[in-house]
Amino acid sequence: MPRSILLIGGARSGKSRTGQSVAESSGEPVTIVVTAEPFDDEMTDRIGRHRADRPATWTTIEAPLDLADGVAAVPDGDTLLLDCLTLWISNRMLNDTPTEDIEAEAERVSALLAARSGRSIVISNEVGLGIVPGDPVSRAFRDVHGRVNQIIADCVEATYLVVAGRLLPTLDPLQVLS
Repeated sequence: MPRSILLIGGARSGKSRTGQSVAESSGEPVTIVVTAEPFDDEMTDRIGRHRADRPATWTTIEAPLDLADGVAAVPDGDTLLLDCLTLWISNRMLNDTPTEDIEAEAERVSALLAARSGRSIVISNEVGLGIVPGDPVSRAFRDVHGRVNQIIADCVEATYLVVAGRLLPTLDPLQVLS
């Protein structure tokens, strides 16, 4: 398994479960950086289920807005599990953060991930496979999310598309064309 990976897929594709399995198999201490906020009862329940599914020995860092600070706080030798970019982007946009600032922080996160010696597992949704959203806010979310995913994919060793709990490796177009 590569040292750093991005697990990307649709909602309910098994990304979090897969990321947790990879982290557990590392044999290293695990620190999970979480971005979810309990805005409603359904999200509160989801957060509770995720917490219950994690080993009690894991360290949790909550970083719903300041993702770079959360990633920087992870000890270098720990396996870092970041779950997930999608909610972080949503949180930032709900706080009226300009998309340029979101992308700039993603670049900082990318640099932090690239500098780590420990394993890094990043989880994100793929939101660009459907129809073009009908409203400007949804289009802006899709667009910044796609750019953030590309920023992170550029810094990790491997990206896997998660479909129905299965990993499908993605190919670097430069490797395919060479």
